Amino acid sequence: MPLPRIIEIIPSDRPSPALVTIPGSKSVTNRALVLAALSRSRVLLEGALWSEDTEVMVHCLQTLGFGVRVEADPGEPANRRIEVDGEGGILPRSGGTREIPLELFVGTAGTAARFLSALVCLGRGFYRLSGVPRMHERPQASLLRALRDLGYGVEATSDRLPVLIEGRGPRTGSVTVSVDQSSQFASALLLASRVGGWTVGISGGNPDELPYVDMTRRLIEVFPHGGGEFRIEPDASSGSYFWAAGFLTGSNIQVCDWPRSGWQVDARFPGFFPLPAEVSRERDLGDSTLTAMILAPFGQAPTRFTELGRLRVQECERVQAMRTELSRCGAQVEESGEMLIIHPGPLHGATITTYNDHRIAMCFATLGLKVPGIRIEDPSCVKKTFPNFFQKLSAPVPDGLGAGVRDPVTGRLLSGTELLAS
Repeated sequence: MPLPRIIEIIPSDRPSPALVTIPGSKSVTNRALVLAALSRSRVLLEGALWSEDTEVMVHCLQTLGFGVRVEADPGEPANRRIEVDGEGGILPRSGGTREIPLELFVGTAGTAARFLSALVCLGRGFYRLSGVPRMHERPQASLLRALRDLGYGVEATSDRLPVLIEGRGPRTGSVTVSVDQSSQFASALLLASRVGGWTVGISGGNPDELPYVDMTRRLIEVFPHGGGEFRIEPDASSGSYFWAAGFLTGSNIQVCDWPRSGWQVDARFPGFFPLPAEVSRERDLGDSTLTAMILAPFGQAPTRFTELGRLRVQECERVQAMRTELSRCGAQVEESGEMLIIHPGPLHGATITTYNDHRIAMCFATLGLKVPGIRIEDPSCVKKTFPNFFQKLSAPVPDGLGAGVRDPVTGRLLSGTELLAS
C-alpha cells in the first residue's frame, strides 16, 4: 500500500532515549557494486543498501550480463546481502548497434548515471543511458568530455543524458576531469581506471578537499578485487536525521555502528552541535548540510551556509528549496550568491513541498519532531535512499523515535507497514 500523498508528523509528547539502526551507505554501496563487477571473482557485499538508487545499479549490472543475487539482511530491513560475479574486467553482454543500442535506465540516480557511463566504455558496442527528466537536466559534460579524450565514442545533446556511448574496451591513457559541478565525475573514472588503464587527474578543486573522491580512492585500496567479502558501513547522511532529532528534542538518540572509517564526510555531523557560525558544503559536510540547516533556527546566532553551488544541480535546486520551505515555516533566511544565512527564531507548522527530493522530505520530517503541524508532500520520495525512514520515526523506543505519522485527510495514524515507501 503506497504512502498517502501527504503525511503529518506528530511529535512524541515524551521524547525518550533511542538506539536506531540505519541502512547501508548509498555512496559506498554503488561504488562497491561497480568494483565487485570488475573484480576477478565473486564478491559478497554485506549490509548493502536496498533502495531505489541501488536497485537501479543492480538492475543495470544485470542488464550488462553480470550475475547478481540479492538476499534479505537479518540486521536491517532496508539492507541486503548482494553477491556479484566479477568477470575480471569484462562486460559479459556486449552493447548493441548504433541504431539499436543496449538500453540502461538510471532513473533519478546520479551515481548510476556517472559510474555506468565510465563502466560501459570497457565493453564493446553501443550503450544508451537515460533517466527521468530531472536526470536529463543534471550536469554530465565534464565526464563525457573526459571519456572522449580517452578515445571513446560519446554522443549527447548539450552533453547531458540521454547519451549514446560506444564501448571500445580498455584503452591506456591519461585524462583530466573537472569536478566543479560534481565529484562523481572523478569517482566514475577512478572506479574503472584499474581495468581501463586510465591515469586520472582532477581539476577545479583541491583533491585533498574532495571527500567523496577520497572515499572512492580509499575504497579501491581496500576492496577485495580478487573476490571475497566486503561490508558496507551505515549511511552517515541518513544517520544525520537521528542525531538532529536528538538535538531538537533534547533526547539521547544514538545511531548503531556509527561509521568511523573516515570515508563518509557526513560522519562528522555529530560534531556540529551547537552549529558554528559558518558551515561549508565544500569543506565541512556533504548532504547533511541540509540537515544542519533545519537546526539553524534553534541556534543562538545566525548561521552562514557557504559554498552551496553543487546543491543547485542535485535532485532539485536545493538552495532554493531549503530557502523556500524554511521560510514557509517562519524562518528568516537570506540568500546571497552561493550562501544562505539562517537566523534564529520561532517556527510554525506548514505543508512542505519536497520537489521529489528525498533529502528535503527527510529534513523537514525531522523538523516535525520539534515543530507541530509539519506536513510532508510526496513522502514516498524517500525510497531513493531510505525506504523505511518513516518506519524508524514511528517505531517504539528504544528502536525508533516513537513519533506519530498521520494521514491528515482521514486523521488516522499510519502503521509501520503502511509507512514503507515503495
